[in-house]
Amino acid sequence: MSMQDPIADMLTRIRNAQAVNEIEIKMPCSTLKLSILEVMKAEGYIEEYEQITESGKSDIKVRLKYYQDRPVIDKIKRVSRPGLRVYKRSHELPTVLAGMGIAIISTSKGVMTERAARADKLGGEVLCTVE
Repeated sequence: MSMQDPIADMLTRIRNAQAVNEIEIKMPCSTLKLSILEVMKAEGYIEEYEQITESGKSDIKVRLKYYQDRPVIDKIKRVSRPGLRVYKRSHELPTVLAGMGIAIISTSKGVMTERAARADKLGGEVLCTVE
């Protein structure tokens, strides 16, 4: 059985790991996942991630972030999915939690937050929101 939506799988692994207070999780690697994790690390939602290769198979190890024994990520939600892609122009990009959260956007210049995309006047596919 093939995986239909690897990004949703990554977000679900993060959500499930934080529900049981796991510190590290491991998942299959892809370039898009690495880009999303880079944005999440830059915004302070995860501590660390690294790409590891074992016997020709590439995986990502993610170290989750907690503050006062509570996960930093309160909600993480997939917006665009394979069955229904969501594209927005720069002035239509969503504002998450009145600027306290982020929306991760895939643009022609790479994966970035909605604030960076709006500043560069770029639209794109709204991948997910993080609160």
